[in-house]
Amino acid sequence: MDNAGKEREAVQLMAEAEKRVKASHSFLRGLFGGNTRIEEACEMYTRAANMFKMAKNWSAAGNAFCQAAKLHMQLQSKHDSATSFVDAGNAYKKADPQEAINCLNAAVDIYTDMGRFTIAAKHHISIAEIYETELVDIEKAIAHYEQSADYYKGEESNSSANKCLLKVAAYAAQLEQYQKAIEIFEQLALEKYEEMFPAFTDSRECKLLKKLLEAHEEQNSEAYTEAVKEFDSISRLDQWLTTMLLRIKKSIQGDGEGDGDLK
Repeated sequence: MDNAGKEREAVQLMAEAEKRVKASHSFLRGLFGGNTRIEEACEMYTRAANMFKMAKNWSAAGNAFCQAAKLHMQLQSKHDSATSFVDAGNAYKKADPQEAINCLNAAVDIYTDMGRFTIAAKHHISIAEIYETELVDIEKAIAHYEQSADYYKGEESNSSANKCLLKVAAYAAQLEQYQKAIEIFEQLALEKYEEMFPAFTDSRECKLLKKLLEAHEEQNSEAYTEAVKEFDSISRLDQWLTTMLLRIKKSIQGDGEGDGDLK
């Protein structure tokens, strides 16, 4: 069957599902077999969605999965409803990023209501990724990475939480929210090294991190440059960190000043 044939079959299934839903609303049929017709409609919407997927009609697939999700909720089947909303979101990702976010948010609401915070965190990451790659709204991406980190921490999934916080710090630095970025990097560094080496808080690296933070807070360009030199001497700076540190230095010196060199 070609794509056109698949779409025709999917459209027919959607029409049949809608008939089942309308039939379930009549008084007598509602008393006798109403839920059965809703269940049949759920199955038809899901089959239609998969046919639309095979035909690569992503918007129609997303809509069909959404219809199934709403009926599952009507049947008090929260897990199935959330799963269908996720399927809808994944289909919409290929055609309508904002609608994908709406569906994934609906799934997150259900999962959090069920106390499934780890899976809710996973879908917050999916939403964040849509904001950063498709809609290019970094502030909203940050908000979802932060929410994901919060849920992961609540479930003692600290490694996953820290990965999200690293994304938050990196984007905060890009938005020139340097204080927020530095605090996150410092927090994660301290957690990592205190766990591995209890003496890290007195180490040279930790002292230099604090020195960088203090120089930035005091807007002291000379002290900041000296701290960068010291840090680079014991831990080579990669390109991203070099760029971020240079931007911080220029923010201390003021626009138009600065020689384009950290040292």
